[in-house]
Amino acid sequence: MLDPFFIKQLKAPLRNIALKLDAIGIKANHITVFGFVMGILSVPSLSQEYYWLALILIILNRLMDGLDGAVARVQEPTDLGGYLDITLDFIFYSAVIFGFALANPAENALAASFVIFSFMGTGSSFLAFAIMAEKRHIENLDYGGKSLHFIGGLAEGAETIAFLVLICLLPAHFVVLAYVFGTICWITTATRIYAGYRTLR
Repeated sequence: MLDPFFIKQLKAPLRNIALKLDAIGIKANHITVFGFVMGILSVPSLSQEYYWLALILIILNRLMDGLDGAVARVQEPTDLGGYLDITLDFIFYSAVIFGFALANPAENALAASFVIFSFMGTGSSFLAFAIMAEKRHIENLDYGGKSLHFIGGLAEGAETIAFLVLICLLPAHFVVLAYVFGTICWITTATRIYAGYRTLR
């Protein structure tokens, strides 16, 4: 829901950094993989309940996720870059939630499962529409010329980042926050399916 706003606000500063990284030969895919590794390292941190360390790693991952796209647009986007970006993002999101299940299986596992279940809804409705949008040459310029067509909803990137930050800051409230966010994800899935149906029928 908030992604178009943040994309517009961050476009210029990210491009300035991207130009400097391009000048020293750093490739977009290098940033993608580095960010993914940092994000995955949050899982053992979460399992040991080092929530502040996990939060730093999660924020670093999200910064790299914004930066790799900016570098790609400077260097010319590639299909491989877009594929790596979206695939590693979905693995990262679920990995963080899995980390909370490891931290306290007795209390967190069911709520964590619900969130990962909800990610299947948001992810599949997003990716399936992206395939059909590409086939029909449908464009959405609100999302900054990304490799895949983005279909909006209540729970997009900005909202997901806010959720990940919040559960790291308030780990004792993970269960409640997880059920609330998972429900928001299912509302997003329902609206995407409806929008996709109206667009593609």
